[in-house]
Amino acid sequence: MVLLKRLVLDILKPHSPNSLDFCATLAAAAVDMQVSCRVIAVDAKTESVEVCIEGAELHFDQIEASIRAQGASLHSIDEVEVVSLVDQNS
Repeated sequence: MVLLKRLVLDILKPHSPNSLDFCATLAAAAVDMQVSCRVIAVDAKTESVEVCIEGAELHFDQIEASIRAQGASLHSIDEVEVVSLVDQNS
């Protein structure tokens, strides 16, 4: 079994919701999830943001659904951290 622990995502989002509300909504998708956001670029209607999500066990499908529900789109997965719980000697 492999657990997803950390993601860094490149996201294009509208100005509303603002970054604080956007991250709070993402964090609410799971228990014990930490979300940070850095604005990369701003234009008239959108913002490009780098979002870092960390937690004990992240569920990518839920995160992606929350991103889309807020009117944003995932451009790329820039970093991933997973941990294997499989004993290779078994």
